[in-house]
Amino acid sequence: MKFETLGAAVFVLATLIVNPGFAQEASEVDRTATGGAQTLEDIMARQKQLEVDDSFRSENLGDPSDAAAITEQLGTRGGVSDADTWRGVRYNEADIKTQARGPAADVLIQDGGMPWYKLREGPIITYGGGAILGFIALLVVFYFVRGKIMIDGGPSGTKIERFKAIERFGHWLLAGSFVALALTGLVTLMGRSFLIPVIGHEAFSTLAVGAKWIHNNIAWAFMLGLVMTFCMWVAHNIPNKLDWQWLKAGGGIFTKSHPSSKKFNAGQKIIFWTVMVLGFSVSLSGLSLLFPFEMPMFASTFEVMNSILGTDFPTALAPHEEMQYANLWHSIIAFLMMLAIIAHIYIGSVGMEGAFDAMGNGQVDLEWARQHHDLWVEEVQARQGKGGSS
Repeated sequence: MKFETLGAAVFVLATLIVNPGFAQEASEVDRTATGGAQTLEDIMARQKQLEVDDSFRSENLGDPSDAAAITEQLGTRGGVSDADTWRGVRYNEADIKTQARGPAADVLIQDGGMPWYKLREGPIITYGGGAILGFIALLVVFYFVRGKIMIDGGPSGTKIERFKAIERFGHWLLAGSFVALALTGLVTLMGRSFLIPVIGHEAFSTLAVGAKWIHNNIAWAFMLGLVMTFCMWVAHNIPNKLDWQWLKAGGGIFTKSHPSSKKFNAGQKIIFWTVMVLGFSVSLSGLSLLFPFEMPMFASTFEVMNSILGTDFPTALAPHEEMQYANLWHSIIAFLMMLAIIAHIYIGSVGMEGAFDAMGNGQVDLEWARQHHDLWVEEVQARQGKGGSS
């Protein structure tokens, strides 16, 4: 019997090499020899993650609605193996009660774990991590080609208040918490692949526990900073016709020009709205992960998308699937935010002379302000001339 099984496996493998499409036709094979059960071809196709028509199993459930028969078969200590019963469990057709209660208790088998894990450990890490490293390398090249954006004619020596203390507090609360979340999130996502080989399992275990605790608790500071900065600056970040002129001139980043701008230019507005929209989204998915199975949102979101866009996203999701989608979305949005924040950090530090002072002590050089935010300077000086504050 072992030789027969081995021979069948060799035959299937040889057939797959000669005809790769063979496995995709697995659902069409004659199953009379197996009494209607799945064949070796089905198993091979599923291992290769090819599409397999499971209707021959999902429609062959016997009578899973017979709760008494199912309970008798399963028993309190396992009982006998009944194919119809377990297929009913597999396709969520069996009315089975469990002692443990909760949103996920009614789903006994959910096979989306491995595809989720492979997507998380594969493309998410590869493309997300690659994008960050590539973007940093691009900024390094840009710095050596363009150099630091200097103040034309040098600093004037006169200071003007750019941001008040409460504005700087909100900014640094948001920025500091995001950096902590990004670092601890990367440890959680990539640590098993990159840190364990370097520091070992024991050290990584301690690091991972600490990273998880910091990530879960610093999240509240991030959300508070997000609300504060939105309330303080949303009025200054409404797009206007000046923004298009600023964008056409490249913001003076690639040239020596200094397009006119009010308190925030088009580039800063793009960063602001990117952080607000993505920050809100990553906060929602983060809350869903902080309170497992309590905040399902993807099924209803997919339903709206399907009605508007005509797409065919699944709208009946198991609680586990909701969590898997939340985890993947959280990671993707976090990577996009990291890219935006890295660009913001570059301009606010080594990329532009005098820019850091705006958030460092709130006072910027008057000549810097005139070159980058001339209309805002005029507004401030006009208010000061009337006895107002900046």
